[in-house]
Amino acid sequence: MGGKRRGAPERTYDEDFTFVSPVVKYLLFIFNFIFWVISMVMVSIGVYARMMKQAETALACLSVDPAIMLLVVGVLMFIITFCGCVGSLRENICLLQTFCISLTVIFLLQLVAGILGFVFADKARDKVTKIINKAITYYRDDIDLQNLIDFGQTEFACCGGVAYTDWSSNVYFNCSMQNPSRERCSVPFSCCVMTKSKMVINTMCGQGMQILEYSEAATYIYTNGCIDKLVNWIHSNMFLLGGIAMGLAIPQLVGILLSQILINQIKDQIELQRYNLKHRSDPWR
Repeated sequence: MGGKRRGAPERTYDEDFTFVSPVVKYLLFIFNFIFWVISMVMVSIGVYARMMKQAETALACLSVDPAIMLLVVGVLMFIITFCGCVGSLRENICLLQTFCISLTVIFLLQLVAGILGFVFADKARDKVTKIINKAITYYRDDIDLQNLIDFGQTEFACCGGVAYTDWSSNVYFNCSMQNPSRERCSVPFSCCVMTKSKMVINTMCGQGMQILEYSEAATYIYTNGCIDKLVNWIHSNMFLLGGIAMGLAIPQLVGILLSQILINQIKDQIELQRYNLKHRSDPWR
C-alpha cells in the first residue's frame, strides 16, 4: 500500500530561518580580527628592525635573530587569522577548516614540545646551551640580539651560558693573544655587579675579567652562567609558567571551538537549502 512513511513528522522551517548564529559568526570574526591586527604590528616591527641592521650581517645570524623570529611568528599568525576573519564573514567552510586545523596543529605541537622538554630535560638543556652560545658569538653583530642578551644577564644576574668564560667564543672578547680588540678577555657590562649607589653605568666594567680567577672575578661580575639561573627560575616559577601556558592555550581552544561550531552550523544551513530546493522542484514529494 502506498502512503506516507511512518515516523516523526519532518520539521519545517521558515524561509528566513538560518542555522548560522550571528553571535558565533561575529564573535569569531572579532576574535580573529584582534589577533590579525596584532600580527600586522609584529610583522611591521620585524621588517623595520631587519631593515635597520647592517647589510653585511643581514644573513649572519638568522637562527638567533629576534627580528626574524618576530617576522616568522607574525606572518604565520597573519595567514591563520586572515583565514579565520574571511572564513567567518563569508561563511566559507574551506577557510574555516584551514583556520581550525592550523590552530589544532599548533596547539598539539606546543603540547608535544612541552612534554618532550619535560621528559628530555637534559637534551633540552643542551639545545638551549647551544643556542645561547651561538647568540654569544653574534653578540656585537646584531643590536637586537645584544639588547636581548644584556637584558637577560641583568635580570637573571648571570654571565655567559655555563660560565662567564663562555664570552671567549666571541671574536671581540676572545682571550687569544692574536686578538687585537680592546675588549680582549673582557665581558659585556651587563655581567657587572650593579649597586643602587651607582647612578652611571661604567660600560668598561667587564674589562679583563676572563683572566681573573673565579673567586676574584665574582667581586666585580656575575660568574654563574645563565643556563643554571634560567633552570632555577623555571623550577621556582612553575605556577607562573603554567598560568602563561594556559593563557596561550585558552585563546587557541576558544578559536578551535568557535570555528568548529560555525562550520557545523554552515553545513546544517547548506543541507537546509538543499532540502528546500529539492521540495520546491518536487512539491508532491
